[in-house]
Amino acid sequence: MTIRFVEIAEAELDDAIQYYEREAPGLGEEFLAEVVLGGNRITEFPDAWQQLEAGLRRCRLNRFPYGLIYTQRGDTIVVLGVAHLAREPQEWWSRLGKRES
Repeated sequence: MTIRFVEIAEAELDDAIQYYEREAPGLGEEFLAEVVLGGNRITEFPDAWQQLEAGLRRCRLNRFPYGLIYTQRGDTIVVLGVAHLAREPQEWWSRLGKRES
């Protein structure tokens, strides 16, 4: 199974890495490592994480207040968002043309 980040999710990831790196040198790299671990957990157990709705799940990161919002398309995990869980949760829902319930 492979994992792919859509363009906006890549931008969110880059922004978060830069933010944490500004907070403390090396913290951005630690955040990226946590995202990689989350991605590995998803590819190993794609159905294990919280289902938000049919075909859409969220894997919370352990150390940082972020979640990977993803869907599975065949043998590919598609990450739709790298979402900060305490800010603007509706932002990634709007990408799907929906509102959070």
